[in-house]
Amino acid sequence: MMLAPGAIDLHTHILPERWPDLRERYGCGGWVAMEHCGQCRARMMIDGALFREVESDLWDPQRRMSDCDRDGIGVQVLSTVPVMFAYGARAEHAHDLAQLLNDHLAGVVRSNPSRFVGLGSVPLQDAALATRELERCVGDLGFAGVQIGTNVAGRDLDDPATAPFFAAAEELGAAVFVHPWEMFGRAEIPRFWMPWLVGMPAESARAFCALAFGGVLDRHPRLRICFAHGGGAFPYTLGRIEHGFTARPDLCATHSTTPPRTHLKRLYFDSIVHDMGALRYLVDTVGASRIALGSDYPFPLGEIPPGRLVRAAGWLTDAQRTRVLRGTALEFLGLSEVNA
Repeated sequence: MMLAPGAIDLHTHILPERWPDLRERYGCGGWVAMEHCGQCRARMMIDGALFREVESDLWDPQRRMSDCDRDGIGVQVLSTVPVMFAYGARAEHAHDLAQLLNDHLAGVVRSNPSRFVGLGSVPLQDAALATRELERCVGDLGFAGVQIGTNVAGRDLDDPATAPFFAAAEELGAAVFVHPWEMFGRAEIPRFWMPWLVGMPAESARAFCALAFGGVLDRHPRLRICFAHGGGAFPYTLGRIEHGFTARPDLCATHSTTPPRTHLKRLYFDSIVHDMGALRYLVDTVGASRIALGSDYPFPLGEIPPGRLVRAAGWLTDAQRTRVLRGTALEFLGLSEVNA
């Protein structure tokens, strides 16, 4: 099945309209429930407390495609909402939830294979189960890869326990989309939405440093990784990170001797930076060939409409704009215009 023409939005989130009562299913709390309140709206609740209000664009494929047609998006790449990762839960519970979410996502993709591509979820707190679900996502469900968080219940991504997962992702040729979640500093900076505005960008920088300094990128040269939100704070603190690596190798170069900047030529980033100057800096730093359109649809902190900055960037060449709007996503996902 050929993918629909037009832009590919690499960063969108989806959930089922309904799912089982997870507290009842697993015998413990801490799970997300969806309470529908009419007029195509719902509340995501955790143990009776409001997490987020959402609309039907989170679960309705027809509404999503209508929005895409309006905004010039040919294809959405679908992944779950990060709060559903459940890395702090018992591994067997998180694995069961990942299967529920992945089966739903696969059904959405099958119903409209020219408009949707899937990135699955895995229980990353257990590398064996995560690898098993990764293999099912890629082999049985036909996904291009998976979405993971920037930490695993507080453990960095270079933790030895996660090593088998990254080895399997490289071997399978699975794309790995890294999305910030469980931002550190939430207790210290709870006001003014700062965990989302300040903590999330810092989380992405944390994940990059763990993968680079921890040697994960060295050990897996064929691993395809993309960072959400334009890499968060990482591209804009790269000079400081590189200087620290050089100035204090006793602290930073203990597991890798590769300068951090060297990794830029093999990493990918989405385009959600909300500022034209920031986009230009990102293009100048990593190159248009490493950047893919992303919008964080359907959430308000995303880009509305998707691709607004990229389309308005008159300083991009036509070839660069085409690459960002479609070509980079195809490459990261391991697809081509022929086999997509």
